[in-house]
Amino acid sequence: MEVEELYKSLRPSLISLAYRMMGSMMDAEDIVQETFLSIEKVPSEMVRNPKSYLFRSVSNRCIDRLRAQSKHREAYVGPWLPEPIMSEGNGQIDPLEGYIRKETISMAYLLLIHQLSWTERVVFLLREVLQYEYEEIAEIVDKSPTNCRQIFRRAKRSLGEIPQVNVGMERETTHVIEQFAQALLSGDMKILLETLTSDTILYMDGGGKVKAPLRPLYGHDRIARFFIGIFLEFPADFSFQLCEMNAQPGLAFYAGGQLIATISFDIQNNRIVNMYAVLNPDKLKNVSRFVGNS
Repeated sequence: MEVEELYKSLRPSLISLAYRMMGSMMDAEDIVQETFLSIEKVPSEMVRNPKSYLFRSVSNRCIDRLRAQSKHREAYVGPWLPEPIMSEGNGQIDPLEGYIRKETISMAYLLLIHQLSWTERVVFLLREVLQYEYEEIAEIVDKSPTNCRQIFRRAKRSLGEIPQVNVGMERETTHVIEQFAQALLSGDMKILLETLTSDTILYMDGGGKVKAPLRPLYGHDRIARFFIGIFLEFPADFSFQLCEMNAQPGLAFYAGGQLIATISFDIQNNRIVNMYAVLNPDKLKNVSRFVGNS
C-alpha cells in the first residue's frame, strides 16, 4: 500500500491513539507526521505489515516523548489537564469526533488512563478504544498475545470502574451550562449555587503561566465564591461561547478577541459535578484552530 493511502486510511486512528497517550493534540499531530515521514525512508521490503509498523512507531514515539517530558510533568505547576479539543456545535467536527466512542476523549477518561504506565496505556487504548485483537496488539508492542491480555486486565483492574460521562450537547445539558455562564457574568450567587452540587470539583490548569489555584477546589460554596471573586477582574469585552469540548458540553471564554480559557463539564441529574478549566495559553493555541470567536 502506498504511503498516501496509508495516510488517508490510518491517520485518524493514529492521531486518536497519540492524543490519548499524550493528552496533547499538538504532540499527537507532530508524532503522526514524523512517523509518516520516517516510513518513506524505510525500504518497503523491511515493512512486512505497514499498519503494525505505523502503530508501533507511533506508540514508541509517544513513550519516548513522555519519557522526555516526565521531569517537566513532575514539576508542573498546579493541576495538569489534557489539551482540550473542541467543535463549535454547528456541524464542524474535531479530528476525532465520529471516529471513536466520544466518551473516550472526555477529560475524566483521559485523566484516568494517564494513571497507567506507558505500556499499559498503549495496550489498554489499542484494545478498549480501537478494539484491536490481542494478536494485532502483540505485533505492535512486541509482546505475546497472552502477555498483552494480562497487561490489559491489569490496567482494567487498576482503573476500576470508568466513570460514565454525558456526551453531546443535549438540550437539558446546554441549559445548565447556559445558566452557569449567565450567573457567572451577572454575579448571581444563588443561580450559580443551583447549577452545582455540594461535592462539585473544579480543576484549573494555569501551568504556572496564568494565575489559578494550585489545587482543585471542592464544594459548591467555595467554587461559587471563587468565581464571583474573579468576576470583578473580568475585562469589559469578556464574552463566552457554548461549545462541545472533548465530546462534552463546554464554554470558551474570550477577551480582546483572544481565547483565554475553556471549561468542560461533567453533568449528572442536571447539576455540574466536575469542571475542567484550562487557562494555560500554551494549551489554548491549538484549540483556536478548531473553534472560532463568536
